[in-house]
Amino acid sequence: MMFMNRVFLLLILLHCNALAFVHPGMLHTEVDFTRMRAKVAASASPWITSWNILTSNSHASASYTPRPAAIIYRGSDGVHAENYPQLYNDIAAAYALALRWKISGNTTFANTAVTILNAWSSTLTSIQGSTDADLAAGIYGYQFANAAEIMRSFSGWTKNNQTAFGTMLHDVFFSINRDFLVRHNNAATDHYWANWDLCNMASMLAIGIFTDNVTMYEEAITYFKSGVGNGNIDKFIWTNYIVDGQVLGQGQEAGRDQGHATLGFALAGALAQMAYNQGDDLFAYQNNKILSGSEYCAKYNAGFDVPYWSYTNSDVTQAVISNSSRGTVRPEWELLYAHYRDLKDLNATYTGMMRDIVNNASGGGEGGGGNYGPNSGGYDQLGYGTLTFRLT
Repeated sequence: MMFMNRVFLLLILLHCNALAFVHPGMLHTEVDFTRMRAKVAASASPWITSWNILTSNSHASASYTPRPAAIIYRGSDGVHAENYPQLYNDIAAAYALALRWKISGNTTFANTAVTILNAWSSTLTSIQGSTDADLAAGIYGYQFANAAEIMRSFSGWTKNNQTAFGTMLHDVFFSINRDFLVRHNNAATDHYWANWDLCNMASMLAIGIFTDNVTMYEEAITYFKSGVGNGNIDKFIWTNYIVDGQVLGQGQEAGRDQGHATLGFALAGALAQMAYNQGDDLFAYQNNKILSGSEYCAKYNAGFDVPYWSYTNSDVTQAVISNSSRGTVRPEWELLYAHYRDLKDLNATYTGMMRDIVNNASGGGEGGGGNYGPNSGGYDQLGYGTLTFRLT
């Protein structure tokens, strides 16, 4: 009996340890920051190019001034003017400043980042507008949590202020994330495109990490594997082809337009990276299914032909692949290529091609918010992946 009690106690301890979160542990870990610091210190290319893009971006200035609002509006409600650019600009600044501090060690940038985080946690109470508020809660929720995750080790950000920020993430962002994934605004489960689910899953997972909420985190992981909406991996990448010996996976939005098709893989990559840094390998799930989708999407956007099967949901039938916004430039491919090719030595040929296309169009390395135009699409990714994700 004593032996069984000891075994049971050991199992409990192992289970608790398995659920302990790594910090920092979203898009970047401390190992990643050590690599970034070394590459920048050595002025190694192309990391230094992305670093220089970062430090030249006005969002990374220590004199940046936040513009918090009590209510953020995305989409028209017929009454209020949209003001969500205030939020995505301030998030881009918080993240850029957090990177500058973490890599350079200059606390001037940390102080400004914390000023931004505290300004929003003490002001923001709600995200409203049209149903586009769900997109805002998803995209900006996971991004804000990532900026905060970097800053959590800064001694100048008090525990009380960190707790207040986590409360804001939970009450304002997570409340929308979960409601959307459960109800989808009472629409058919296949009505909303995959990126709507994916951004809300990413936000739920990121907020779970920041607030050490295991239930929240695991709900996002479960949704990726078996959720009712199009963020479920089998609905997001819903059919596969073998082309020249390579598996290519058709994304759910391939027949919509390539701006949104590429966004889906930017979000899936971010989701998988955060989970991977906590010990859950969604990249490898179902024989590297995200890779098959990334290669399909990248191949088409790099200018090559791909097979296409007509897609139908409760709203549309899309008989042909869309060439609208083909070749969209998004800072997303460094993350995917680094993981699949450099870390796991898998075939990511077309993902690598799109990485190079984007980098060449961006001045030699990925930029971030503010480097891809003033509209929301230019802030859909946190960016700077050449600096933060490039391994070799």
